[in-house]
Amino acid sequence: MKEKIRIASGQGFWGDLPNAPINQLKNGPIDYLVMDYLAEVTMSIMQKQRMRNEKYGYARDFVDVVASAFDEIQNNGVKVISNAGGVNPRACKDAILEEARKAGVKGLKVAVVDGDDILPGLDKLISNGHTLKNMETGEPISTVKDDLLSANVYFGCRPIVEALKKGADVVITGRVTDTGLTLAPMVHEFGWDFDDFDLMAAGTIAGHIIECGGQVSGGNFTDWETVDDMVEIGFPIIEALPDGSFYVTKHEGTGGLVSEMTVKEQLLYEIGNPKEYITPDCIADFTSLSLKQDGKDRVLVTGVKGTPHTPTYKISASYIDGYKLSTTLVYSWPDAVKKARFAGDLLLKRAEKLGIHFRDSNIELVGLNACNEDSSILNQDLSDLNEVQLRVSVHGDSREDLNRFGMEMAPLILTGPSGVTGFAGGRPKASEVVAYWPALLDKKAAKPVVTIFEL
Repeated sequence: MKEKIRIASGQGFWGDLPNAPINQLKNGPIDYLVMDYLAEVTMSIMQKQRMRNEKYGYARDFVDVVASAFDEIQNNGVKVISNAGGVNPRACKDAILEEARKAGVKGLKVAVVDGDDILPGLDKLISNGHTLKNMETGEPISTVKDDLLSANVYFGCRPIVEALKKGADVVITGRVTDTGLTLAPMVHEFGWDFDDFDLMAAGTIAGHIIECGGQVSGGNFTDWETVDDMVEIGFPIIEALPDGSFYVTKHEGTGGLVSEMTVKEQLLYEIGNPKEYITPDCIADFTSLSLKQDGKDRVLVTGVKGTPHTPTYKISASYIDGYKLSTTLVYSWPDAVKKARFAGDLLLKRAEKLGIHFRDSNIELVGLNACNEDSSILNQDLSDLNEVQLRVSVHGDSREDLNRFGMEMAPLILTGPSGVTGFAGGRPKASEVVAYWPALLDKKAAKPVVTIFEL
């Protein structure tokens, strides 16, 4: 058993800083590079890409990251773990192995974790009594089955641990939990028992802390003005110990900040009930832990408690729910707000005259009430504002109706209030609305599959 391992976060989401994983590899020693690419909507985007090209459906830029890490993998034993496989982890594997062949790499072991995609077998699941009710509305998934784009199980750390035990250098998964990417190396290296739920919770919280990349090392921080050198912000590293305690840190000499407050802010991010953070591996109690600043950019986390996991997996499904269209104009002083509000109402009245129907419509003034539900702000004296952006959004079942509505925006410039500009990007077009369907599935109904491929 190692005395400690260093697990570096290289990606907080698909589209994060391209150089971050490279810097994690070159700026100091690490044992694992973990990269999280999958938000809930990302799976549907990848599914659309795969429908257009059967070789797509994964984060293709991940291949370049792995190719740049071949030396570290072979010479320093660094292992790479990522859910970049999306809805097509085997195609991702093929691309990586091709790059390895080009580079003359020998002996590379790439593991694929799949089995999370339940869309092809959904009819059978439904016929076996798995209704996959929406966790918010209670409706069965059969009500949107014909419009589904994706349906994936959130697996935990276990299949990744299996892949590491089989000697994988690179582990490519589909939809696993963000936290499982970090928990798995701890279980593997320290020989943790899956039923030791305090340890499972400790690794889960460690994974939660670094799953968003630079957000815990000074990015998106309330006290952002106290953060040094955001230009070269260092991404976080978990320095894990066998007893479940761990340090949150980053490479020495990099920008950013790791403090009790940056860690606390990340701990509160997307957790729901802090006493019951539910994952396939355990239920973690975020109120049980203790934090201690233990030097510059180094925070010690101890005392984490956990309880047994639930008998179900969470399902993340997405479906097409009509169409949307949004467009903007800018109105200038004098009376910018008054003119923008009048223009928005005018648009909707013209749509009504044309017989255009929407499920929903929204008129908002960016900078005033786009993020503020308190409408009283519009009753204040706003006559001195230099400019305001009008944003009009509509949602409906007819792409044709929405596109016809989009033809009404530009004419406002000459047939509406004065002092208008900022019509950018040309005539707006309707696009599909991808809606989220959360559900639960008995763990006995889904099984991860681990396959090793070696050059």
